[in-house]
Amino acid sequence: MTAIKESSTIQANKQLAYQQCPVTYVMEKIGGYWKPIIMFHLLSGPKRYGELKRAVPGITEKVLIQQLKQLEADELINRKAEPVIPPHVTYSLTKSGKGMRDVLWAMANWAANDSKESGKIFRKNMKDFPV
Repeated sequence: MTAIKESSTIQANKQLAYQQCPVTYVMEKIGGYWKPIIMFHLLSGPKRYGELKRAVPGITEKVLIQQLKQLEADELINRKAEPVIPPHVTYSLTKSGKGMRDVLWAMANWAANDSKESGKIFRKNMKDFPV
């Protein structure tokens, strides 16, 4: 990984935006492609690693593990590991993560209404979403 120059103008601008813009704060927490998808699937309840892997097709194991670690570090998900062999690990949303429900619902609902090609599929996939 490349080192980030702390004194750069870009870093100063990012820090300023992070401090003053609530959208920047949200994007720092759940930004990227996979985090909102993972959180969306956890809204229906706790999931084991394998369940998440199947629910999010296309994600590599490496990326899923990285994203889960970042979400845990940001205190948006809990990781509960049972001391058994093979490991029994369950992921669930924290109180803060559950607070993203309305944001994720708005994103999913917008997609279902906006997409002419996939709207029906999106609505079907939203059936387990806690209303």
